[in-house]
Amino acid sequence: MEPLSSIGYGRPHQDGAVLDLFTTWVHRTPDAPALIDGGRTYGYAELDRLADTVADALRGRVGPGDLLGVCLGHSAALVAVTLAAAKLGAVHLPLGPRPGERRLQAVAEQLRPVCLVGEPGVLPDGGERLPLGLQVGLPGTVQASLTPGGQEAVPRGTHYAVLTSGSTGTPKAVAVTEPALGALLRWYRGLTGLGPGERHSLVIGVAFDPHVMELWAGLTSGAALVVAPEAVRWDSGALTDWWREAGITVAVLPTPLAEPVLDRPWPPGLALRHLTIGGDRLRRAPGPDVTATVHNAYGPAEATVTTTVHTMAPGADHGEGAPPIGLPVPGAVLLVTDEDGVPVPRGEAGELRIGGIGLAAGYLDPELTARRFVGVPDGVLGTDRVYRSGDRVVMRPDGVIEFHGRLDDQVKVSGVRLEPAEVEAAFERDDRVRRAVVAAEPAAAGGVRLLAFVQPAAEGVEPADLVEAVRPWLPEQAVPSTVRLVERYPLDANGKVDRGALLATVAAEPVPAESVSEGETPVERTVLKLCRELIGRAELGPEDNFLAAGGNSLAAARLLEALESEYGLRLRASLLLRQPDLRAVARLVEERLAPAATA
Repeated sequence: MEPLSSIGYGRPHQDGAVLDLFTTWVHRTPDAPALIDGGRTYGYAELDRLADTVADALRGRVGPGDLLGVCLGHSAALVAVTLAAAKLGAVHLPLGPRPGERRLQAVAEQLRPVCLVGEPGVLPDGGERLPLGLQVGLPGTVQASLTPGGQEAVPRGTHYAVLTSGSTGTPKAVAVTEPALGALLRWYRGLTGLGPGERHSLVIGVAFDPHVMELWAGLTSGAALVVAPEAVRWDSGALTDWWREAGITVAVLPTPLAEPVLDRPWPPGLALRHLTIGGDRLRRAPGPDVTATVHNAYGPAEATVTTTVHTMAPGADHGEGAPPIGLPVPGAVLLVTDEDGVPVPRGEAGELRIGGIGLAAGYLDPELTARRFVGVPDGVLGTDRVYRSGDRVVMRPDGVIEFHGRLDDQVKVSGVRLEPAEVEAAFERDDRVRRAVVAAEPAAAGGVRLLAFVQPAAEGVEPADLVEAVRPWLPEQAVPSTVRLVERYPLDANGKVDRGALLATVAAEPVPAESVSEGETPVERTVLKLCRELIGRAELGPEDNFLAAGGNSLAAARLLEALESEYGLRLRASLLLRQPDLRAVARLVEERLAPAATA
């Protein structure tokens, strides 16, 4: 008997509306809370009126199929603009509150959206400005900047577009249709039981596509969407405290933030019933004390946020090792194939190809769409094309899928998928750089860190200056933690740059003992030891800044946990990250310890 082929089908899907469902709740429960932003609560009818105000300001200038770039963070303004885009039939393109001046300029030049929305200091110069009657804090007034010229063609029926990293050195824009988003939302509401009286968090970064699921899941279910304070995105302790205080019942977390939560004892008194985790490989299962159902979700932006899910019930034994990514969601068609696109037998590794209702319309670049969205072999039902994910997976005999890594050079840093080529291109825009090569290695705190090896075009170039020059071109996660200057690159047998050899030179590089300070006090020595381990840099000294030295959100969360374990102190990430250097971090700990010692 021949083994089964690695083809998996999700249950039959049900279509779901998006804007129409929100409008239904506006009429059915007009006074029910739809959005909670700090101390301000907006009822469904009030939020609808706010969105109408924005839509009225843009009507006649932004219409069906027009690309609307949104430069806003988590706020009532973001939600109102997202709703207004749907009311106008425009294509919502979330860029985040601080996309970087040059990155935003590149998006404007390549995609040519008809309108950009954000605070005045963020929007590029030029273009007619319109006030939208919205504020983000005080005195941040939201404006629309209308851009001249025609935009890139957008596939018919596109509801939103989202940027992913591009191997050409520029971002790729993925177009997702309303039927795909509607089917996703219907599945997610059924998975979590989300409905009136529930509270769903809004915490995922705005430029990261899962935030679209968060935002619309709350607004299409009659539940309340609750905007998370910025501090919880860095601090697992602050996050779970906020869950309790805000009464969150359903939440989504990026993997790098979820893992520290699962590492800690599960906090008592949480109303949280469902927690969905995604964005990177999950390396741990929930412990028996976790009282929420945990879902390990997988899916690229090209397949509308979620393609597979593995559900772990509270209190169950989930075995050892990394949880699988699970079974296909309703309407998904999955193939695990060889290089020629032929499905391999179950149990054999291959590339995951994704089709079905959740498949995106494609990229805004037709040539790229043709390369990555391809046909299917004979006998495959339910889809006439699939997306080549580039992910290496195994479909077990029971149909459950295990994730085994990437087939290409893409990496994930803090849950965000990045192409090293995009980072290299950002460095090479600088006249002082002849060439740049970016490589990834495991970070001591978990996940990966990026290192840039730069061949300078002139003498006297400082790595720190290159890092500052590249920041405006890249999202935060793509800025390398270390920049090394090199005269030449080692090559492999095929004549290509040997990234492994480059990384080996960093690992083998000795640190002069006399140049490394071990700290002046016991606390300072402990802080230095912890940061060196977490960031993976043995040369760190008291004068180094945590973020500038390569610390990220995951490393910050681990440092807070280590300090709590060592000293019994609960520090906030925002306070820690404001310190100018590691000596100041140590002094902060010492100041907090002093009252306890006196008592």
